[in-house]
Amino acid sequence: MGKKLLLEHLNVPGIQTLQVYREKGGYKSVEKALNQMTPEAIVEEVKKSGLRGRGGAGFPTGMKWSFLAKPEGKARYLVCNADESEPGTFKDRFLMEKIPHALIEGMITSSVALGANTAYIYVRGEYFYIIKILEKAIAEAYAAGWLGQNILGTGYNLDMYVQAGAGAYICGEETALLESLEGKRGNPRMKPPFPAIAGLYACPTVVNNVETIAAVVPIINMGGDEYAKIGVGKSTGTKLISAGGNINKPGVYEIDLGITVEEFLYSDEYCGGIANGKKLKACIPGGSSVPIVPGHLLLNTLAGEKRLMTYESLSDGGFVSGSMLGSGGFFVYDEDASIPYSLYTLARFYHHESCGQCSPCREGTGWLERILKRMVIDGQGKLSDIDLLAEVAKKIEGNTICPLGDAAAWPVAAAIRHFRHEFEWYVNNPHEVAKIKNGKLNAPIPHPLYEMV
Repeated sequence: MGKKLLLEHLNVPGIQTLQVYREKGGYKSVEKALNQMTPEAIVEEVKKSGLRGRGGAGFPTGMKWSFLAKPEGKARYLVCNADESEPGTFKDRFLMEKIPHALIEGMITSSVALGANTAYIYVRGEYFYIIKILEKAIAEAYAAGWLGQNILGTGYNLDMYVQAGAGAYICGEETALLESLEGKRGNPRMKPPFPAIAGLYACPTVVNNVETIAAVVPIINMGGDEYAKIGVGKSTGTKLISAGGNINKPGVYEIDLGITVEEFLYSDEYCGGIANGKKLKACIPGGSSVPIVPGHLLLNTLAGEKRLMTYESLSDGGFVSGSMLGSGGFFVYDEDASIPYSLYTLARFYHHESCGQCSPCREGTGWLERILKRMVIDGQGKLSDIDLLAEVAKKIEGNTICPLGDAAAWPVAAAIRHFRHEFEWYVNNPHEVAKIKNGKLNAPIPHPLYEMV
């Protein structure tokens, strides 16, 4: 049983309320931060902890905070990225719904560290019920004196607001989020300048993910060094994983970084194995934008070692054999799943969500969708289409302002690299294409190089 830092009190009745949250030790990190620590000391503890951004990039949080400019006469802002639009990822929604004060407490403690007097939580528009939960929790915090003027009599002031997005995936990118927060169209900005220098309203701004900010609470309570003892190497602490797909126990799990993928996938404590006694074909371990990994490479590295649930181990071998921990959207495919069909649904999504600002992404994502539709829906694909897909993906990758282009290209490149035989099957069996329903094959397509596990 792994250590629970964020979900320890998940099943406590009334944990959504401030009263019960306080009874379970809530807001102690705020008291400690305001009464016993300097802002610099808080940042130092986060650095010691080794906490990395839990939204996907995995950048060291303490280092990101230390970049924040502090010019005289300019406001500083903390913005929580609660957009969570990555397909296959739902752990932030779960945390905000079940334990909203964990995020509010983390926002206050982080704002103290950053010297911010205004903080925003930017929530995905479809999470309308989450917005009500957060607003209720914030109102409780104001009423109890945890927000507003002269918090705990220390002279520190903080106002916090919830802002709903409009359902745009692109606003998960931090600069597009800031544009939207300012009331503009959510287009990503050119960088530099980075938000730490000129972010919201051209002022120094830190943008962090929900889970990242919530993790600041246990770090301050237990100390950065103690937090860093959990995990392996540069992957420290615990991580929330959104597990879905063809598994027995889909849901949100908090794991110690460093457990094996095999344990996470097959143990009863977590996913409980592949559903209906099927074999494992593949997995997308970090949300839809990361490369897909065949089952045999998911469980073991190229060196034959057990693959771990860490940033480093999941990327072992680069995109040739690895992937990324990303946002922790762990989506599993069984032996009957059609990889090309799944890729088509992702291509449709990225084409729809492209902001259109960059030509390679605007035109390329549409091209990917049309080619895949011709192949896996219409049954009119050609063998040359497979190489064309790979070539279009290559032209998109690295040629856009924000990572959405990469997010659309990487799944295509990886799927063709590892499952080219399935794309060929679609071309060679056009009359069978119409029989495929909801991405499920009538019978597994044998891989020419390895067996499913």
